Amino acid sequence: MIEFKKVSKTYDNNVNALINVDVTIDRGEFVFLVGPSGAGKSTFIKLLLKEVDPTSGKILVNSKDITEIKRREIPYYRRKIGMVFQDFRLIPNLNVYENVAFAMRVVEAAPKDIRKRVPMVLSLVGLSEKYKVFPHELSGGEQQRVSLARAMVNNPSLLIADEPTGNLDPETAMDIMNLLDDINRAGTTILMATHAKDIVDQMKKRVIAIEKGTVARDEQRGRYGYED
Repeated sequence: MIEFKKVSKTYDNNVNALINVDVTIDRGEFVFLVGPSGAGKSTFIKLLLKEVDPTSGKILVNSKDITEIKRREIPYYRRKIGMVFQDFRLIPNLNVYENVAFAMRVVEAAPKDIRKRVPMVLSLVGLSEKYKVFPHELSGGEQQRVSLARAMVNNPSLLIADEPTGNLDPETAMDIMNLLDDINRAGTTILMATHAKDIVDQMKKRVIAIEKGTVARDEQRGRYGYED
């Protein structure tokens, strides 16, 4: 599903964000990406999203070398990835239904497919009754559920979550994690960058720890392993 082959990234200010990283993530895995701030987690995600290019090495996603993708192909590549952020990034003047439908309109889905798919994913995240509500009228947990629905509406094979529980209270955070777990069990590969020690320790998924740009640990049913 995802292969990093001796990937390094050095920025223009000579900061070595990643150094000779070798990682393979299989289809259907749930992987936590952990490590101190500045360790290289954000660069790992930016490389997967083609926001930056590696200085050396290869990155394969679904057996395709994305380091060779032409600039005009990047938007089409990104459409196959669901993305969930810490700050939700919902469109404030669109209601819940419209925010989720927007992701389908971007990929030029047929109106009849939008009308069928959007209610389905809103039901999945438990927001069927709030489809007409606007983001400012929702709690943080509900906004993140909308963000999850939007990420899943185009049925991506890979979902990347960047600190998705960072702005949520512990109980709401676990609700979101249970949703992510359900999505994973249905077959979607999930890569989640997080500092949430309790969540990582409780979920007992694969943990890839990055320190100073290198993979320090890679363990199944792993623990967070850092004191914040």
